[in-house]
Amino acid sequence: MSEREKAKTVRTFALASFLNDFGSDMIYPIWPLFVTTVLQADMTILGFIDGLGDAIVSLSQAASGYVSDRTRKRKVFVWTGYLFGSSSRIGYALSTAWQHLIPFRILDRAGKMRGAPRDAIIADVSTDENRGRNFGLLRAMDNLGAVCGIIVCILFFGLLGYSNLFLIAAAPSVVGALLVLFLIKEARPSGNRLYKGLSFKDLNTNFRLLLFLSAVFALGSFSYSFLLIYARQFGFQTELVPVLYLIFTAVASIFSWPFGRLTDKIGRKSVLILSYFFWGLVCLSFVFVESYLAIILTFVLYGLHKGALEPVQKTLVSELAPAEYRASGLGAFQTVIGILALPSSFIAGVLGVNVSLFAPFYFSLGLTLLSIVMLLFVKER
Repeated sequence: MSEREKAKTVRTFALASFLNDFGSDMIYPIWPLFVTTVLQADMTILGFIDGLGDAIVSLSQAASGYVSDRTRKRKVFVWTGYLFGSSSRIGYALSTAWQHLIPFRILDRAGKMRGAPRDAIIADVSTDENRGRNFGLLRAMDNLGAVCGIIVCILFFGLLGYSNLFLIAAAPSVVGALLVLFLIKEARPSGNRLYKGLSFKDLNTNFRLLLFLSAVFALGSFSYSFLLIYARQFGFQTELVPVLYLIFTAVASIFSWPFGRLTDKIGRKSVLILSYFFWGLVCLSFVFVESYLAIILTFVLYGLHKGALEPVQKTLVSELAPAEYRASGLGAFQTVIGILALPSSFIAGVLGVNVSLFAPFYFSLGLTLLSIVMLLFVKER
């Protein structure tokens, strides 16, 4: 593949990611409010649904990554994943009880099967000198689409209501699927044979340690929904909650590409530690906040955490995994941290309801510190 074709591949995926997140983030700012106020679910149910969705993400990425490496086919998982996400939003619009959300939430998050194969293509068309930058660009476009979706939500939610907004949000992902289907070219595998799949023994010690410490961090890294619920309990009105979502997403969008470039310059571990540090500040801020301004600044810190975390994780995993098993390695990584998302959000809900409002943050702080210590022993390639 020529350098021009490689650049086109990165740009096409970036645009498709923008469109998909534009659609999905029309509804994410109001998602916790829709579940808890319209469908009358409590925080424990919200934590279960969000955690279940995150667990499905991990399982779908593991399966797609494994099958993608064995068949040497990647594109089909990407455009199909976008169509899954689009279909689920139509299902949300038709739901009248929180139980109805479960199959559509599963379909929505199963659409994330696109992640590992797509990231493997990005890693393959990149070099060590620009891999962090390319993943940063991809994440920046994700977040930019989210920013645009949130703005549409804020401007038109009062006019459209939940159901109509959900239906409109289904359209951009269809366009993204068509872009990938017609503009991305991938080499055809020779013959119809299956290739050897990834096994645990193929992973080196550094990858295994990274996997373990990321799992520890994920266990305490609960869903953003709780941050929005807490902000509302601190006094933010319902119509202002999407603005907080907009703030952290905009910050993540602005800083994802710079953080990706920074990993190419100073190394992956340093930026990953920085992302953990930002999350620790988020937890401390929510424990000690006493003003609206402090809460707003906390969401800025959360945006910095997201902007730094996601590009560097994908870059580091794609480099520590065996090159021929990149999709499987990325999928396995998402599986481990995603499976823990279910107990993470559920534990946060239980602690918040039965212990104290701040208990989830103390729990997360301890796991974050432990993750940083273990990360010091990981050796970059």
